[in-house]
Amino acid sequence: MKRTSFLRTTALTVFAAVGVAAAWQGASALQDADKEDKPKTEADKPKEDKPRESAPKPAASTSVTPKPAGPAKPKPPQALAPTDKSTPMEQRVATVGLLNKRNGLWRDLKMKPGEAIRVGDVVVRLRACETSAPWETEQLTGAFVQVITRLPDNSWKRVFSGWLFRESPSLNVVEHPVYDVWTKDCQMRHPDMGPDTSRAVGGETTASSSEKSASKRARARSSVDE
Repeated sequence: MKRTSFLRTTALTVFAAVGVAAAWQGASALQDADKEDKPKTEADKPKEDKPRESAPKPAASTSVTPKPAGPAKPKPPQALAPTDKSTPMEQRVATVGLLNKRNGLWRDLKMKPGEAIRVGDVVVRLRACETSAPWETEQLTGAFVQVITRLPDNSWKRVFSGWLFRESPSLNVVEHPVYDVWTKDCQMRHPDMGPDTSRAVGGETTASSSEKSASKRARARSSVDE
C-alpha cells in the first residue's frame, strides 16, 4: 500500500510540473504575440519613398551677338587757336644734316636748342633755330650749331660755331675735311599778324601791339607837352 501511494504522489508531482511548464510557455507566447500586434513607433515605421526633387535647370543663356562696328568716321581738323606770340626757343625743333665725307654716310639729327648728339668722332650741338615770318620778304631757315670733333690724341676741339641757312648755304660753311653739317628745317610758329597788321573783331578793327604801344607813347608825349 505504501508503495502504491508513493507512485501516485510522484506521478502527480510530475504532471503538475509539466502543467506549470506548459502554462509558462503559453504565457510567454501570448506576450510575444502582444508585442508583435502593438503598433511600431515612428522610427520603426518604413519610410515612404518620396519623389526626389529634380535640380533646377540652368536658365537659357541669352547671348547677344555684337554688331560689327562700322568704319570710324574721320574727325574734322581742329583749327589752331590764333596766337600773338612765336614759339619759345626751348620748344622749337631743328633738323640738321650730318655727312661723313670719307664713307659717304649721312643722317638727320633732330634736336631742340641746348641738346647735342654724338655720332662717332663728331658732336653736333644746337644753340638756336629760326625761320622767317610769313609776311617777311626774305624767307630764311637757319640754325645756330656748334661742331666738335675728336683729334688723333683723343682730345676734342670745336671746329665750327655759327648760323647755317638752308636757303643760302654759301653764307656760312663748316670747313672740315671729314664732316659736313647743314640746316634742313626749324619747326616753330609765328604770330598771326605782323607789326603793321590790324585784325577785325566784331566789325571793329584791332590794332597790333606795336601800334598800341605807339599810340600810348603819342598820348604820353601830348600830355607832357600840355
